Amino acid sequence: MKIAILGLPQAGKKTLFTLLTQKKLPEFLKAGEIVKGNAKVIDKRIDELAKIYKPQRSVYAETDFILCPDIETGAGNYSWLNEARVCDLLCIIIRDFASEDVFHALGSVDSKRDKDNIEAELLLADLALIETRLDRIAKDKVKRKQTPIQITEEETLKKCKDVLEQEKFLNTLKFKDDELTAIQSLNFITLKTILWCINVHENQISEKYSQSNKEIFYISAAIENDISSIGDEQERLEFMKELGITTPGIIRLNETAYDALGLMSFYTVGPDEVRAWTINKGSLAPTAGGKIHSDIERGFIRVEVFKYNDLLTHGSEQKLKTAGKLQTKGKDYIIEDGDICNFLFNV
Repeated sequence: MKIAILGLPQAGKKTLFTLLTQKKLPEFLKAGEIVKGNAKVIDKRIDELAKIYKPQRSVYAETDFILCPDIETGAGNYSWLNEARVCDLLCIIIRDFASEDVFHALGSVDSKRDKDNIEAELLLADLALIETRLDRIAKDKVKRKQTPIQITEEETLKKCKDVLEQEKFLNTLKFKDDELTAIQSLNFITLKTILWCINVHENQISEKYSQSNKEIFYISAAIENDISSIGDEQERLEFMKELGITTPGIIRLNETAYDALGLMSFYTVGPDEVRAWTINKGSLAPTAGGKIHSDIERGFIRVEVFKYNDLLTHGSEQKLKTAGKLQTKGKDYIIEDGDICNFLFNV
């Protein structure tokens, strides 16, 4: 999973990126500079499985983060979107707190205005891309006859242009498979999954945190930074309790991103390794096995499956088997979140 972190200047992007990746940044970045980092997806299930299997190593899923340049509004220059176009999810930081110590690029704090302005820039960026591509197609049509794929591309681009001119994002459209294939290489930004991350004042935490969903996510980067800096676990938990926070924001953000992208985890276990694997919800067993190795998908025979919660209840695989909780499934089985799998295959 690759997540782009974007926002206006002084929105809290660098603070959030540092919290997520633990990567130290200079006080000032060069104009147009991007920074890449990654982080383990904190997963309590991996920790519990490690207690049972005592493996030589535990392997968590990982997320790649890209800190993009500041969003430029009204400039007609969209180079700050280049890296974001190849990401799975856009995490757009919107500032919603006032501070005399932190200036705002537009002179005042207005989260709705900022969100509207950014949405407009994303729409215009995709419109500019479409117009450039349609101009090229028009010139090519004069020289040579269009192929069926090129015809589909042109028709799809015109359809996209109409939607964008209505100030709607492309991710609100339903596309046929051949339409998506035709425009895939253009990496339209409004076709991406977008998570609006509202950076609030600490006084808003108790009110706003519970309102988060897979489209709007509330966080106080300053408070999360304070939480992260507390080394003693008990002291950290007490501090969070005082604020009404049950789970640190960086954990919630990863969970929300997974939900927004329709992702989930299954596990493989043993004395050598306990590992989390990330797949799309609704994936069939052979497809999930293919995440481990292409040979498993190609030569899939069956999968032995048991549930994470069942393992915790019974305490060991042997007791779980005695209780009849080990299942054998075929190629039509849809892997569920938290499944622990052993794939049998032959190539």
